[in-house]
Amino acid sequence: MPATTEISDKQAQRVLIAGCGDVGTRVAQLLHSSGAEVWGLKRSGAPVGAGITLLQADLTDANSLRKLPGRIDQVVYLPTPDTRDRAAYYHVFVQGLQNLLQALDKQKLQRIVFVSSSAVYGEHNGDWVDENTPASPLGFNGEVLLEAEQWLAGTGYPATVLRLAGLYGPGRTELFERLRSGRARVRSEPPFWSNRVHVDDAAAAIVHVLGLREPATLYLGVDNTPLPIAQLYGELAHRLGAPAPAEGPAPQGIGSKRLSNARLLASGFSPRWPDSRGGYAALMNT
Repeated sequence: MPATTEISDKQAQRVLIAGCGDVGTRVAQLLHSSGAEVWGLKRSGAPVGAGITLLQADLTDANSLRKLPGRIDQVVYLPTPDTRDRAAYYHVFVQGLQNLLQALDKQKLQRIVFVSSSAVYGEHNGDWVDENTPASPLGFNGEVLLEAEQWLAGTGYPATVLRLAGLYGPGRTELFERLRSGRARVRSEPPFWSNRVHVDDAAAAIVHVLGLREPATLYLGVDNTPLPIAQLYGELAHRLGAPAPAEGPAPQGIGSKRLSNARLLASGFSPRWPDSRGGYAALMNT
């Protein structure tokens, strides 16, 4: 089992964000503002924000990872595949993770936060789901993420998995256009439950987990308020002045369930947007 080092309060943490896209950049900015030294790894050379060091590399290319910083204390792993297919997901989430950990100094690494998805859960017919619920993915994305989680757990590294629900926030408002155009559909009966988390709360949850002295190995990253999709879409349509969405089939490959964030709340985390209706309303006013 790889050696671990006790987290020190006397020196700035050196953190690598492996996949510095939208959420990753928000994480990097929060960490930098708290005094951490932060590197943002991404394939492109696009800026990652003031005070954050860009590392242009490809997680699926082991050779491109040969010049990582000499000491990294913490890693946040949250890349995005180029395409939505099994091969792309496997290359990024399984092989990419393996490549990165091979390239890092294992004696210095104190913590890994692997950002996964609630897609690892299947159909639960509206029942509550938490960290003790067995994973049963309905799609290839959940299957590959679960494989990566299990591989990481078997390495002995000090790792925590954060399974995020559906993200929304700035730049993620396609739902508004679907509602305005009448393209959105909902299933009213039986209720199909929707689980969301604002991108700012997702980033804050990642930083929170990194800062815990004795984190659990798994958390669900979701707001406090699962909602029937018909209720959520109906209220948003009303706010937008759009017609109520018509009846239609439930979203495919997700499964109806109510995700519980009780473990994350018990660890001391408090979301800024506990109910997605408030978060979406704020987006409408920007």
